This record gives sequence, C-alpha cells and structure tokens, in this order.
Amino acid sequence: MPASEGLLERYALAMLDLLAREAPVEHFEELVREAAREGAGEDALASVTAAKNRSLEVRQLFARRQQREAGLSALVDTARDLTQPYNLDSLLTVITRRTRLLMGLDMSWVSMLAEDGSSRVQAADGYASAITVGFLVSSGGGVGWQARQRVAPFWTPDYMRDDTFTHDEAIDHVVRSEGLRAVMAIPLRYENATMGVLYGADRNVRHFLPDEISLMTSLADLAAVAIERTRLLERTRTEVASLAGEVTRAEESSTAAHRLHRVHRSLLHQALGGGDLDALMERAAAELGGALLLRDPVDKHLAHTPDLPALFSGPGSTRVDHPAVDRVCLDARATDGLVRGDDGAGGVLLAGPVTGGTENLGTLVLCGARAPSEEQERLLDLAAQAVAVHLLLQRGTAVAEGQVRDELLHDLLHVSQLPRGQLAARGRRLAVDLGEPHVVVVARPEGGSQSRANAWAAAYAQRLSGLKHVDGGHIVLLLPGDDPAGAARSVQRELSAVLGHPVTAGAAGPTAAPDEVRYVYREAQRCLETLTALDGTGGTASPDELGFLGLLLSEKQDVARFVGSAIGPVLEYDRQQSTELVRTLEAYFASGSSPTRAAELLHVHPNTVSRRLERITELLGPHWQEPARALEVQLALRLHRTRHLLAEGDGAAAPGQALWASTGSGTP
Repeated sequence: MPASEGLLERYALAMLDLLAREAPVEHFEELVREAAREGAGEDALASVTAAKNRSLEVRQLFARRQQREAGLSALVDTARDLTQPYNLDSLLTVITRRTRLLMGLDMSWVSMLAEDGSSRVQAADGYASAITVGFLVSSGGGVGWQARQRVAPFWTPDYMRDDTFTHDEAIDHVVRSEGLRAVMAIPLRYENATMGVLYGADRNVRHFLPDEISLMTSLADLAAVAIERTRLLERTRTEVASLAGEVTRAEESSTAAHRLHRVHRSLLHQALGGGDLDALMERAAAELGGALLLRDPVDKHLAHTPDLPALFSGPGSTRVDHPAVDRVCLDARATDGLVRGDDGAGGVLLAGPVTGGTENLGTLVLCGARAPSEEQERLLDLAAQAVAVHLLLQRGTAVAEGQVRDELLHDLLHVSQLPRGQLAARGRRLAVDLGEPHVVVVARPEGGSQSRANAWAAAYAQRLSGLKHVDGGHIVLLLPGDDPAGAARSVQRELSAVLGHPVTAGAAGPTAAPDEVRYVYREAQRCLETLTALDGTGGTASPDELGFLGLLLSEKQDVARFVGSAIGPVLEYDRQQSTELVRTLEAYFASGSSPTRAAELLHVHPNTVSRRLERITELLGPHWQEPARALEVQLALRLHRTRHLLAEGDGAAAPGQALWASTGSGTP
C-alpha cells in the first residue's frame, strides 16, 4: 500500500474516532496540522483537509439534529404545559417565558388584538423597562405589523439599522429602551383569524436560522390554540354564571356548577314531590349554610327555618318583623334581582325575588354571619325557583280544592235548610271548624284580572283554613277569627298588591253558627254597599267601624254591643266606682257642651264637672268630643237610658244594671 494511502486511511479513522467522541472542532483542525508536520504531500494534505471538512459537516448535521430533537422535546413539554388550566393573563405569561427559554432569547412578549382593532402588549418576559407591558402597539409599522400583513413570520437581525420595513417612533422608543437588536414576530392565528403576535428578541445582532423560525412558528401555533381554548373556557364560565338553567354545561365546566345542578335538582324534586314548605326551606338552608325566611308579595311572613336568628323572631313569633328585612325585601322586588343588606347586628342578608313567570310570588331571604359567596348567591336563586314551583303547585291544588270549598260556602250562603252535622262534617274534611267563630269578608276588585283574584282567594282561604266563593264580581271569604275589621284590611291589602288595583271590602261577624253565616254575609254586603255610597271605594268597613250606621245596617240590631263600644268604659267605671260619669255626660250634651251649665243642672261645682270630663277623656280617648264620635256617644246614651227605663218597667234588672245584664258581662 502506498504511504499516502496509509496516511489517508489513518487520518480518516482518526476523523471517525473524533466524530464518535463528539470532539470539539479544534481536534479536527489539529489532525490537519499533524498531517502537515508528518510531511504529507500536497495531494494527501488536501485529502485530509477534505476529510476534515466533511467530518465537520457531519458533526454539524448531528448537532443540528440534536438541537432539533431538543427543540422538539422542549416544544412537547411546552405543549403539555399549555394544556394546564390557566386564565388568559397567566397563560400569556407562560407562553412568553417558554418562548424566551426555548429559543435562547433575551426577551419575548405577546400583543393581543382587541375587538376595536387595537393591539396591546399583555405579557412579557425578560424585559428591563416598565413601558413594555400595556404598551399600545401601532398598526402602521414595526415587525409585528409586517407579520400581520403578510400572515407569516417576519424577522430582522438588527432592528434599528434595518430599513426594509416601515418604522414607528413609539415602537422604536421601546426597542431602544430595551436595547434590542434582533427581533422576530410570528402571527398568532386560529382558524384563519389573527388574534395577536408573538415576539422574540435578542440584545445582539442575530440571524435566525430556518429551524429556529420553524420552531418558533410551531410554538406560536400551539400558543394560539391554547389562547383560544382559554378564551372559550372563560366565555363558558361567564355564561354558566349568568345562565343557571344550563346546568349540564355548568356541570362540565366546574365542580361548583355540578353541585348547583345536584342541589337544584334535589330541591325541585322535593317541591314537585308534594313536600311541605317548611321541609323545602330547611333543605335549602342546609345547602346554603344559613337561615332562611320567606315573605309573600305584601311582606307577610310565610315560613322560616328553625335556626332563624332571635334578632328577627322571638319565642312563639308567627311573623318576622325587622326594618333590615323590610329594606332588602323591598329592594329585591324593585330590582327584580339579588340584593345584599346588613341585618344591623354584624350579619349579612341576601334577598332574592320568588317569581313565577312575570308574577311576583314573594321574597326569599338568607340570613348569615358572613357575606354570601357567589355560589351562595346562585344557589339562593335556584332555591327561589324551587320555592316558586312549590307555591305554584300549592296554588293549583288550592284552586282544585277551591271548587269543593266554593260549594260548601255557597250552601252556607244560599241554602236555608241544611243539617248542622252534615255541614260540620263537610267542613272537617276541608280542615274548617264551623263551630269556631268566623267572619265574612266581601271583597270587590276595582280592576285587574278576575281569574288571578279568584286564584289568590282560593290559596288565601286554604292557607287560613277558611272558605271562598265567587258571587258575580265579588269574592266572598269565610275566615276564622273574631275581628271582621282586621280581616277586611288584610284581604284588601294583599289582594290589592296581587292585582295592582284597589280593592273595596266589607266585613261582618263573628258567628260560630253555620246557619247564621248567610245573615252575616248580607250584613257584610251592606257594609260594602254603604262604603260605596259614601264614596269610600278602595277602603274597608265593618259594622263597628260604621258606628250607628252599622247598627242600622245590621241584620240583627245588637244595641247592647253598640252601646258597649261607644260608652262601655264609662258605664263600667260608674258600676265599679259608684260615680256619676254617665249623668255628667247626659248633662254635658243637654247643656250644649257647656261645663258651667252642666254643673248647674247637676248642682255641683264647675270644677267637679271638669274633673269628671277629664276622667271621661281618659276612658273614651281624646277624640270623643269630635262631631262624628260625639254623635255616637249621644245615641248610645239615649239607647242606654231607654233600655234602662224598659228594664225598670219589666222588673228584669235593678236600676243601672240593665245594659250589663243584657250583655252578660261586665266588659263591653
């Protein structure tokens, strides 16, 4: 073998050995110099040099492949990192950091396009000045504008010295402030739409290689997908928060939404299953972590949970009254949404409307020691829906049962011969005890939906264990109790709120005899007619409130009751103290309301009359001398005198005892 061939073979093997050991470039150069020292000829030395160059090309190819593999591996790690759940700001921060580290850059940043077409830097990594993040990128120059216009990567090795693109003074100022030289911009695109630009920059002159541009383009594609995914997730969360009805989507989006769906379904199941309102309220309160109370459209208490704070309900209380509750209920109805308030004792109130379609059914109030969370607010809204379903179902049941109640009250009002035992049995089946005192209220709506009024009356009667009947345009209610005036006011107030129109109501009673209901009904009708004749539309009236008019209109003129209501306290005082207040009143009116002339008639000193009149004022109230009240007092005095004289003539009672004997009580 010639010497030159042996030399070439030896150096070729040496080159391969250096490649295998990944030796630095200097070792390859040293082999060429060694061959020259050994006296290799010109041709042999050229061959060794060629072998060296080819080996370096192979070495560079291996290095590029290793670099590409490392870049791809880092890109895979980046893709895995970008799949984590971030909000948009956090995601952009991760993208810029990964870009800088992956490309070995000094700085990277992301600008995002807004709906109005403007572009602003939202995240950056490696920046040295405070003017980068939040910078409004001009749409008329810079590498970013070039990348957006070309829909392709655009780069420059030395930004400030490159005149191949349009410059913008504001962008140039940022570049100078950061000391940047080489800059590359990649458009962030998703489904043929540009959402922003990803930038990478070096503070040295740098010519970006095709592999580097390709790697950063791939990173930009991954970033665009991650940004769009994050935006979609944020839009989904927003829609779930505002649309509680899309429970399935909320369940897929978050654990909290899944819980809301489960609780909502449970509450609706309980409401539709026919459970009582108290049980539904307790179930909702347990999920909400606080006490609940429910009011109707006119702020009347409907229900509350047992753990309601003592601030709002005392022992044995059936109505929750507190100014703080009044305020939040009023605000919730006015805004038709959730309203927060302070309970005045360091706690927080959250009130939400209970609605069925466009109808206001009441207000649900959550009482807690802490401010309610967003989840509690959404859950209260769902609980209000379940309560609304329960109330509407209860109303539907009341309407169906109301037909039977209508029939019973119709018979009580219009059929004269009915066995008491049969009536009592029919009442017991409807949870109505006809043997207890009841009053009759006749209400006439002055506008609004008659069907809504009828539905409300059916539910109201069932709630109070009473009866309801519709007679023409009038609603007739037989309600338990002994206060016709109070019953009329309650009916008038609540029905007016439901209809949004005035309601006029007359009432009479009480009676505990089923066969007397029709008489009480006619008396209530006359009160309503009298109220209308007196231009009292929209008010209420009962025989006691009408005074002597009530006595005249009454089916059975109860003189003793009228006298007792007008001057009963004076009669009782005379009986107990053996005084002459009644005689003083008679003399006072007979003398034209003159204390001096009354003293002459009574043969006493005027001061004595004055003291007696002061005592009468204490007994009858400060307004007894007003014209309307004075007329009733005078009429009562005459009736009392007449009954007294008749009683003396019949010998039925001792003098001065006639009225109290007739009433059977010492109390008027």
